[in-house]
Amino acid sequence: MDYFALFIDGICLLGQGVMHILFVGRLTGKKLKPPHFAGYILLLTALQLAAVRLSLSGTLSIAACVLELYAVSHFWMGNPPSVSWLAAVLACYISQLSFGMINSVEAALFPPLIGSPLLYLLLLAAQVLFFALCAGCYYAAGKLLAWTEDSQTPYIGLLLFPGLFFFASELYILETAYSFFAPIVSLEEVGKHSTLLLLQVMGLAALLCTLYAYRHLCQGFQAQAALQSLTQAAQAQKIYITEAQARCEQTKSFRHDIKNHLSVLDGLLRSGKLDESRAYLEKLETVSESLSFPYQTGNPVVDILLGEKLGLAKEIAAEVSLVLPQPCGIDDFDLCVLFANALDNAIAACRAGDGAKAIRISGKQQGDFCMLTFENTCSDKPLPPAGTGLSNIKAVAEKYHGALLTEKNGQRYYLRVLLNISPHNPQSM
Repeated sequence: MDYFALFIDGICLLGQGVMHILFVGRLTGKKLKPPHFAGYILLLTALQLAAVRLSLSGTLSIAACVLELYAVSHFWMGNPPSVSWLAAVLACYISQLSFGMINSVEAALFPPLIGSPLLYLLLLAAQVLFFALCAGCYYAAGKLLAWTEDSQTPYIGLLLFPGLFFFASELYILETAYSFFAPIVSLEEVGKHSTLLLLQVMGLAALLCTLYAYRHLCQGFQAQAALQSLTQAAQAQKIYITEAQARCEQTKSFRHDIKNHLSVLDGLLRSGKLDESRAYLEKLETVSESLSFPYQTGNPVVDILLGEKLGLAKEIAAEVSLVLPQPCGIDDFDLCVLFANALDNAIAACRAGDGAKAIRISGKQQGDFCMLTFENTCSDKPLPPAGTGLSNIKAVAEKYHGALLTEKNGQRYYLRVLLNISPHNPQSM
């Protein structure tokens, strides 16, 4: 029995099992646990024993390995099927590709050393080099393919067919081009294995280029979606601003005419026409209410936005204790971006939680800086990744030399935005 070969096979099996799980965990962002490693390595060991006993071909053994890794990723780690298939194919392909590259070097250089004790040391060195090459390839692939559930899920399946093509090509090379070492290798054989090594290096480069192109494709889709979202938000905010300006003009007109209204009311009272006076007052009250806002912040654009957003969420208790200073160095459009996104996030979080639903908006000014605080109820579950809304709020805060802070405490979520509201702020010019 060749104990050295058994030792090499055991080390290779253990190392590949560990690296496969590490790669899948890093690719999908899942927290790995010891049972993941132990379970998968046991499955690989059982597969290897079955392959030896049943004399299975290498291709069938590798296909079974892909199925095992898919099962662990999907059923045990809870990853989506498309992501699990891709992770399994890439993990097994990279390990087989690394093995093939090292095998090309061994087939070209090691045959003359058969029977020499030096061969064992070189085989151990080749095994170490295999693990290093494999780890480097996994690292590069993980860097290029940082999968996130919110952005790349719809497109992850696009990579499965290129991955299968690369994998099938590598398996064909391994099955047809390599055999047991012969004591003497001709220059023709050396050239053949050198060519195979070059082809496999090109295959690795093609895979990395495909992953790089895929990442930029996803970034393009994300940028397009963000642009569409911003365009829609800009249109809505223009409507808010136009409505606020119209409401402001109506208020000015009402204030201009108030003296005339008071004169008419005074004449009616002097004439003893109480019923007519009461009717006239009711008309004035109706006009006054139509010009007033449910929330008074000192900025008509923000007042209209608060009234509309919170008015549509009647099931949520809202409290607004905010007065924006006048003059304020923040552009109305930027105020719309900030409040619209903060309110949308707060309302969505409230509706996702159980029990009482509440939103509280407050502000505190100190010198040229103002701290806006949005507090809302939410669920106990972890918050989703920051989306376009928070990115827009952060952009406004940074534009006015401020900052954005978020905090979750139980079923309470806090969003704090610090802004420089000085009218001399160059950003407001």
